[in-house]
Amino acid sequence: MWTSTCLPSTLTWCTLSCSRVTLNTSGVLIEDLQEAIEAQEDGGPSPRTHSYTKYNTWDKVHSWTASIASSNPSLISKQVIGNTYEGRPMTLLKLGKKSSSSKPAIFMDCGIHAREWISPAFCQWFVKEALSTYGSDSQMTSLLNEMDVYVLPVFNIDGYDYTHKSNRMWRKTRSRKSGSSCTGADPNRNWNAGWCSMGASSNPCSDTFCGYSPESEIEVKNVADFIRRNKSAIKAYLTVHSYSQLLLFPYSYTYELAADHSELMKVAEGASSALRSLYGTRYTSGPGATTIYPAAGGSDDWAYDLGVKYSYTFELRDTGRYGFLLPESQIKPTCEETMLAVKYIAAYVQKNLY
Repeated sequence: MWTSTCLPSTLTWCTLSCSRVTLNTSGVLIEDLQEAIEAQEDGGPSPRTHSYTKYNTWDKVHSWTASIASSNPSLISKQVIGNTYEGRPMTLLKLGKKSSSSKPAIFMDCGIHAREWISPAFCQWFVKEALSTYGSDSQMTSLLNEMDVYVLPVFNIDGYDYTHKSNRMWRKTRSRKSGSSCTGADPNRNWNAGWCSMGASSNPCSDTFCGYSPESEIEVKNVADFIRRNKSAIKAYLTVHSYSQLLLFPYSYTYELAADHSELMKVAEGASSALRSLYGTRYTSGPGATTIYPAAGGSDDWAYDLGVKYSYTFELRDTGRYGFLLPESQIKPTCEETMLAVKYIAAYVQKNLY
C-alpha cells in the first residue's frame, strides 16, 4: 500500500491511495490502479529485447541508444552531455547527413516527467522512422540533408527507471538534499523562466517542486548548457509530454502573449491538423497558461526566451481515460500521428531558415 499525490496534465488534481484513483470532480476514474498498470502490457510480458511497440525499461533504451547510434554512422551519432544525479549518462542522438559545415538544428527531448511513458516511446519511434525513411521519404530526406535533429530519448532517466522498478506514478527527478526527507524536483519547473512563481511549488515534497534554484537539477543544467552552447544553430525546441492531446507554446509562466504568438499558433494548428488526418485524434493548440494551466519554470518558455522561436510542448494521448497508463496497443498509432505533426513543424522551420 502506498499513498501519493499526482498532478496530471489536466486541470484536475487526483489522489492515489493504495490502488484506487479518485478524481475530485467526477468520482472514481480507475478502480484498481494495479490492474490498470498491468493492463498497459497488452501482449503479456515484455520481450527481452527492445521493441518500438512496448514500454522499454531504461536498460533496454540505453542498449538501444548504443546500437542505433552505430547502425548508420553517416546519418546518426551520439554524445554524452552529462550524467544524471544517480550517475547515468545522458546520451544525445544527433540525426542528419554528415556535413563539413555547421547545420541548423532542431532539439527534441522526451520523458522530462518520469511517469509519461508514451513520451520516450515517441522519441525512440522518431529515430527509427527518420533512419528508415531517409532516402525514400522526400520530406525526411530533405530535412536530414539540410538540418540536424538532436534527440534526447529520456530526459529524466533516474525518475523513469524508478517508475519501472518502484513507483509507476513517480513524476520528479531523484535528487536528494541534506536535511530534507523529500526526493526530487519537477524538472519542468526548474528552468529559469519565471522560476517558482505561478503554477510551481516551493515545497520539496510537492510534485511540482521548483527545485532549490533554477537549474538545481543536474539533468536540467546539462540540457540547458547544451542548448546554450548551440544556441546559434538550434532553430526549434520540441518537448514531448503526456497526456491531454495539446500542442502548447509560450507562455506558461505569464498570461501575456508571446511576441510571435500569431505565427506560433498558425504552425501549431497546421501541425494539429496534420496529426488529426491519420486517426482523427483532436488536439487543442494554444499558449500553455491559458490552454492548460499556468506553470512557471518550463523548458519551452526558457528556450523561447533564449531565442529559439519555434518552441513547442506536445501533450500526447489521451484525454484521461488511461492518462499516464496508456496501453501499449496505442503506442504505434500515437507515434504515427505525432510523426506527422513533428514533420509539419520541421518542414515549416526548414522553409523559414533564411
